[in-house]
Amino acid sequence: MSIFDNKRLTNETFKLDIERMRRGWYSDKYFENIGRMLTVLASEGYTYAGNHHNLPPDVSPENIAVGDIEVEMQWFTRRPGSTIVVGVDKTLAMLRHCTGYWEGDKFIETSDKLEVWAVHDGTIVKSDGDPLNVEPVIKARGRYRDFALLETPSLGVLTRSSRVATNVYETLMAARGKPVLFFPARFDLHEVQAADGYAYNIAIQRFNEDFSHQIGSFVSTDAQGDWWGGAGGGTVAHAAIASFLGDTAEVMMQFSRVLPAHIPRIALVDFNNDSVRDSLRVMKAMFAKYRELCDQGDETGAAKYVLYGVRLDTSGSLRDVSVEPLGDPTLDLGVTPRLVFNVRQALDSAWESWNIPEVWKDAAREYCRNVKIVVSGGFNPEKIRKFEKLGVPADIYAVGSWLFNNNGATVTDFTADVVRVKVHGEWIDMPKVGRRPLANPNLERVW
Repeated sequence: MSIFDNKRLTNETFKLDIERMRRGWYSDKYFENIGRMLTVLASEGYTYAGNHHNLPPDVSPENIAVGDIEVEMQWFTRRPGSTIVVGVDKTLAMLRHCTGYWEGDKFIETSDKLEVWAVHDGTIVKSDGDPLNVEPVIKARGRYRDFALLETPSLGVLTRSSRVATNVYETLMAARGKPVLFFPARFDLHEVQAADGYAYNIAIQRFNEDFSHQIGSFVSTDAQGDWWGGAGGGTVAHAAIASFLGDTAEVMMQFSRVLPAHIPRIALVDFNNDSVRDSLRVMKAMFAKYRELCDQGDETGAAKYVLYGVRLDTSGSLRDVSVEPLGDPTLDLGVTPRLVFNVRQALDSAWESWNIPEVWKDAAREYCRNVKIVVSGGFNPEKIRKFEKLGVPADIYAVGSWLFNNNGATVTDFTADVVRVKVHGEWIDMPKVGRRPLANPNLERVW
């Protein structure tokens, strides 16, 4: 699975479309064209017949069977700084099951003739952006035409998965170890959810190991947890509140009554653009039921009415009514530090106005102060760092589309280059200008 358990995922997890991948369905067409050309040349017995080769002076260009040329290819990213590498195991599954050639309708597998080295998912590689100074994450040696078609899909999974993982890691850094909920599912095709959720989980494990934390992984769909045994979590949506005629408190009361206690009760409180009022209404109603069931000795039932948190999701085009405008009103739109401070203060002191027996006051105070604040809506590392610098009492950050960000410093595009060819039994450097064979101490022999 990763560096964290020293195991690798197999195609039992990925369920590749092997048949079509072998036929180049997912490959840039020029790789298919190259493969066809080399196959024909091999059948013709063609040997190199050109005049402008890059071989060293002491290496003869004669009798080189180009159609069966063996190459050394390396996969790497140039994302500046550090990259959390994910997608290696799926690439290895592609190489293992789709390396080979067709004889009529029969596919002849030749992966056993490859030499493959790879890092584990979760490994960190560094780059200054110069392709002459990168750290390869996979290296393979073998007959080029047998695996040429796999360059496109392998680069795709490495690029996307590593980008998501690294963006998650940077978000965790900004949040200073506070939980980050993975909320981008609605911003891309559903087919990518399993890979994206796996990348998120790898980033969580990497962060926990690097900083001795124990942050949990929180995904929103079951598909996002498919590769690592996770499951989606969540509570109510705006549509549910609309179904209850805008009554957020009643939504949470019925949610708490119907659904099992292990699902955290997190109230979405921005529907009416009065997050303080609706937070207080929800908490008061749920605590009243909690106290009633506790007094009846029904601790199991009471556990269903513990309010875990409230989520602030105010639209970036609105100013919550609890936030008084100061100067430029556009500065107070959306989920702002002032809104979070307002909600925290209201939650912490709410019990003081409740008409409850003296014996319940300490418990009521703890109930209120234990309610966490989840913030969502347009959060990215820059905004999170601002909140943390100001000491905003947000407990959990929910982040969506930014985790897919692919612009400037977050561009994680992978490249695969042939850097050596085998000529007369010896490996000869043959990179294009601007590339060279490179090493990575974390590469280990796979097969």
